[in-house]
Amino acid sequence: MGKAPMDTLQLSCIQIAIALLLLTQTGSTIDDTSTHPDDPITNCIATERTALLAFRAGLSDPANLLSSWKGDDCCRWKGIYCSNGTGHVVRLDLRGPDCGSGVWSTQALAGNISSAMLGLQQLWYLDLRCNRFDNIQIPEFMGSLHSLRYLDLSMAQFTGRIPPQLGNLSNLQYLNLETYPYDSGTYSTDVTWLSRLTSLEHLDMTFVNLSTIVHWLPVVNMLQTLKVLRLPFCQLRSSPDSLQLSNLTSLEILDLSSNNFSKRSRPNWFWDLTSLKYLDISFNGFFGPFPDEIGNMTSIVELQLSDNNLVGMIPSNMKNLCNLERLVSSRNNMNGSVTELFHRLPSCSQNKIHELFLQDNNLTGSLPDTLIEALSNLNWLILADNRLTGHVPVWLGELTKLTMLDLGYNNLDGVMHEGHLSRLDMLEELTLSGNSIAITVSPTWVPSFRLRIIQLRSCQLGPNFPTWLRWQTQALTLDVSNTSINDMVPDWFWIAASSVMFLNIRNNQITGVLPSTMEFMSGEVMDFSSNQLGGPIPKLPINITRLDLSRNNLVGPLPLDFGAPWLAILLLYKNMISGAIPSSLCKLQALRLLDLSTNNLNGSITDCLINESSTNMTSLGIGSLSLRNNNLSGEFPSLLQNCPGLIFLDLGDNQFSGTLPAWIGEKLLYLSFLRLRSNMFYGHIPVEIEKLVNLQYLDLAYNNISGSIPRSIVNCEGMTKTRDYTYDLGYAFTPGGSFGQILYSGNFTVLTKGQERLYTGEIIYMVNLDLSCNSLTGEIPAEISTLVELKNLNLSWNNFNGKIPENIGTLMQVESLDLSRNDLSGEIPSSLSALTSLSRLNLSYNSLSGEIPSGNQLQTLGDPASIYIGNPGLCGPPLSRKCSSQPEPIPGDNHEDARDDDLVSFFLAMGSGYVMGLWVVFVALLFKRKWRASWYSLYDRAYVQVAVTWASLGGKLG
Repeated sequence: MGKAPMDTLQLSCIQIAIALLLLTQTGSTIDDTSTHPDDPITNCIATERTALLAFRAGLSDPANLLSSWKGDDCCRWKGIYCSNGTGHVVRLDLRGPDCGSGVWSTQALAGNISSAMLGLQQLWYLDLRCNRFDNIQIPEFMGSLHSLRYLDLSMAQFTGRIPPQLGNLSNLQYLNLETYPYDSGTYSTDVTWLSRLTSLEHLDMTFVNLSTIVHWLPVVNMLQTLKVLRLPFCQLRSSPDSLQLSNLTSLEILDLSSNNFSKRSRPNWFWDLTSLKYLDISFNGFFGPFPDEIGNMTSIVELQLSDNNLVGMIPSNMKNLCNLERLVSSRNNMNGSVTELFHRLPSCSQNKIHELFLQDNNLTGSLPDTLIEALSNLNWLILADNRLTGHVPVWLGELTKLTMLDLGYNNLDGVMHEGHLSRLDMLEELTLSGNSIAITVSPTWVPSFRLRIIQLRSCQLGPNFPTWLRWQTQALTLDVSNTSINDMVPDWFWIAASSVMFLNIRNNQITGVLPSTMEFMSGEVMDFSSNQLGGPIPKLPINITRLDLSRNNLVGPLPLDFGAPWLAILLLYKNMISGAIPSSLCKLQALRLLDLSTNNLNGSITDCLINESSTNMTSLGIGSLSLRNNNLSGEFPSLLQNCPGLIFLDLGDNQFSGTLPAWIGEKLLYLSFLRLRSNMFYGHIPVEIEKLVNLQYLDLAYNNISGSIPRSIVNCEGMTKTRDYTYDLGYAFTPGGSFGQILYSGNFTVLTKGQERLYTGEIIYMVNLDLSCNSLTGEIPAEISTLVELKNLNLSWNNFNGKIPENIGTLMQVESLDLSRNDLSGEIPSSLSALTSLSRLNLSYNSLSGEIPSGNQLQTLGDPASIYIGNPGLCGPPLSRKCSSQPEPIPGDNHEDARDDDLVSFFLAMGSGYVMGLWVVFVALLFKRKWRASWYSLYDRAYVQVAVTWASLGGKLG
């Protein structure tokens, strides 16, 4: 037992030595036979110096990286290595600066590669990676540098066909032709030239287009010395089931990820390569169960199977893989018990498995109650996005080597306490977001770890502010959103969070004010929305790009100096911010999305003049602007002329006035959403609106717009054609907030189906035309029937006359149609019954007549009285007023008979009423004595008066 640690140490040292030998074997001779530029050596050979100078002459060197290339001694020049024995240049190392950063440096070498390089015939090491040889092919003459053993041309922006002349480099041991995914790329239609590289040990063709090559594997199989083969993102389409005679017995690293195989996971030729230490077949469309052959790959150290459709559980014989250190099988269809999975992992005498990536599968059940031996040496445990349930077991706290724990987005619950966390001294990432876990620790507990990533969204941390966060001063990501914190933010929190780049505390009940020292924080993305923070907005962090302070109680004016030159998203809606919009907004040149809606802003909008003496305005790159529901006034903001990329514009519910300028259609060519409702605009709708071909949402309701609807509105293709709804707003519309993102999905209200609805992310699918409550006149143009993508059409409360367009039934997508409160006449078009998507219709208070069309759901759309009221000429179902089934009468006997019948009916009705009246009087007199006496008295006086009057009239007539 006492020798075990020493044996382990010796084994580790041996493994490290072997790894170093593999990595340096190709270049070992270089170190023995070449000199560094600082070593004392003899002068280089003159012809080779001439070749190097000619090579340099064809290059562009913007950063003067080759400034040392002068003088006679070329062996002292930067990147040049010469042989100690012969003085020949044997090594040329000119890799670009910042190589490996993922971006090309503007300081890299560029230009052409001169054939003068052929003067370096003793050169056997050439490294030109990470430079900028854009728009040129790899030179064919490189195939004549026969001494080359190491050639690295990766990520150097070469383009075009890879020259087959490279197959002449029979001494080549290392070849890297990796291209970059965003350049024009390199390709090969025939890789038979590879078969001549009989000494090749390392081949990397990442992102090289090999889509036309079917029989690539037999060529590769001829490279018997090959140890490393990397062919990811090559658009390969074939993966043979097997090799009749495999020569790849030395292959240790195989990367075939991100190709187009789309076949069953077994059989496949690579499962027979038992010498493999690294296998990556991710993103290939393999499907079917996990192959049992995996258990035969006893040399495997790292196995990557992610993003396929592998089903079921890993095979039980994986317990034989005693060298396995890393298993990555994310985003597959792995299902079954997580406990069963753990039991199938290797449990050899020395547990080597350090990293387990199994997120986004269908693993179920609870984590085991006791520690499984295979997990005892874990560094990374990733089980996020599964269907795990139950409590988090305490044994996780025994994984003392753990640096990353991610159990996010499962259905875990229960309590985590200090016993789970106190021994995790090496922990750097803790992700529990999307669960119902309560983290309950003592207010005085001081954790031993210093986390860099803390993601606890939707866990239970409150109601008090978690004091253990005070010690996490090295965190780069901190997400405690929706964690039931109902407390004032302590001063220490702003100090602890000063180094955080991604900070999210949204959707709590946090009170307090933003710190005056906020400008000195490191934040790049900050989300403080949906809390109760008050006070003014301080100067912002200089590196911030996205900030959400919406739904708080912020007061005071906007800052005179935002201090955030890279700010792209600023969300301040639903606060109590007052005052005018300052000119400091014009300095935010990176701004793409600004939402200041529902505040107390007033005054007119600044013009963003370049300087006070100039009439030129600063150009802004803003794509989405919402100033809705404030007290802003003045004319339509001329500032918007200098926002050519504007897509979303909401100025609704303010006090803007004046006419709509013609330049809307000339300057805002990308505008798709325009909402101006509830202002005081007047005048005509400018005909230039026809130039807004992307317009799909137009809301001018509740203004005083007059004139007619421009017939050219048919040119708005956003209302006539199906869109793909891809809007580049610089992170503007994100379905859900994730790492480094602001959760924002729009803030638009739409009056549709008789009620105002708040649209979030789905607003991009809304096609709307609302011109209601204005003073528009004339007929509704027939061209409106061509806006076939409309979902909401509202022309109510105007002065439209004439008939409803006959072809209105072509608006098959419309769900809400309101033409009420106009002066429309004539019959309802029969085509209206074709609107099968219609769920709300309002034609009330017009002068429509005739029978209501039948068919589909027109007879079932809500209350008929509200739909058709105010149109006395309408009849037929669903109204109770029936339409006559007889033809119109013509002059003649029938007409007279009808009149006679009407007179008879009239007199019969009158006679019946007279008889009933007398009968009521008679009954009353029969039973009421006093009434009879009064009646007779009244009768006598009436009789005398009538008699006297009659006699008087008779005398006059005589």
